[in-house]
Amino acid sequence: METQTILVTGSTGKTGRRIVERLRALRQPVRSGSRSARPSFDWEDRGTWDHALDGVSAAYICYYPDLAAPGAGDTIQAFVEHAVRSGVRRLVLLSGRGEAEAERCEQIVRASGIEWTLLRASWFAQNFSESYLLEPVLAGEVALPAGHVGEPFVDAEDIADVAVAALTQPRHSGQLYELTGPRLWTFAEAVAEIGRAARRPIRYVPIPVEDYAVVLRAARVPSEFVELLTYLFAEVLDGRNASIADGVQRALGRAPKDFAAYAKATAATGIWNAIPTAAIR
Repeated sequence: METQTILVTGSTGKTGRRIVERLRALRQPVRSGSRSARPSFDWEDRGTWDHALDGVSAAYICYYPDLAAPGAGDTIQAFVEHAVRSGVRRLVLLSGRGEAEAERCEQIVRASGIEWTLLRASWFAQNFSESYLLEPVLAGEVALPAGHVGEPFVDAEDIADVAVAALTQPRHSGQLYELTGPRLWTFAEAVAEIGRAARRPIRYVPIPVEDYAVVLRAARVPSEFVELLTYLFAEVLDGRNASIADGVQRALGRAPKDFAAYAKATAATGIWNAIPTAAIR
């Protein structure tokens, strides 16, 4: 394993936090890339990039809020150019399945002239426990415009394991890994599984995407996030990703974690039995 400094952007997020923890456990020099870190890193402030990249040999690129967001391609292009000029020799990009905008960013990384690995991930299981779906789960009703399409939810633990391997081992250079779970789940099935694991009633309600946008705006979600979420549900969950892939197996030599195992382990933490924020206000 190589031991030069690795920059992890999005280091406080679902995948970045896990990657930093693993790299530190391996005694791998790692630099956290977030606004609260020192030196700080901010995708919207390019003046922070040079300090964050100084002395870095490899970088994990996790763009916030999403590679499908407007302007993401231009930002990734600028960051890759900064990284190459700074002497970075390896890039690992977290991408998304079935997103044309994400594939544009993949091409930017491919064309960087240095080593690269692409992690094209399906929907994160942890969205139900560490993101915008937690509060609806706590409230007992998850209303989404997801229809009945199957999604091979991927565990963020698997993404982190693959990312660490790609950042520290040259054999993953030039690889595109599609990261999914081992089977398809509809959102209704996923919510039902969470309910069984948490031992409490949680209902899934399919709603039109227009109604979902109204709900988000009523919750004072910023307009750019409303547009992003409605895009992801309306476009990406149209069946194009209703298949499993072998990326985790190829990268790690083991099967990916199943959503049921995620639900059981997460329920054991008690997070799905907490009092919803809305009830506290």
